[in-house]
Amino acid sequence: MAKTRVSTTVDATLLEQVRAVAPGSTDASLLEQAFRAFLAARRRADIDAAYLRAYAAHPFDEPDEWGDLESFGAAAAAS
Repeated sequence: MAKTRVSTTVDATLLEQVRAVAPGSTDASLLEQAFRAFLAARRRADIDAAYLRAYAAHPFDEPDEWGDLESFGAAAAAS
């Protein structure tokens, strides 16, 4: 994997706290972990937004050839 040097400033207290809970880790590895966590959170938000758009376009109680999800959920909860 190609690496790129990043030079930035961060909150000193935040950096101390992160270093304290991850002793032995390099700042570079901590930054990479933070980037991965950020991207994962964005991906989860994108998926959630896609579900919201899908349910807005096709509400939970919209019937189709199989019935509707609202009735299915109620029946499943009752059993």
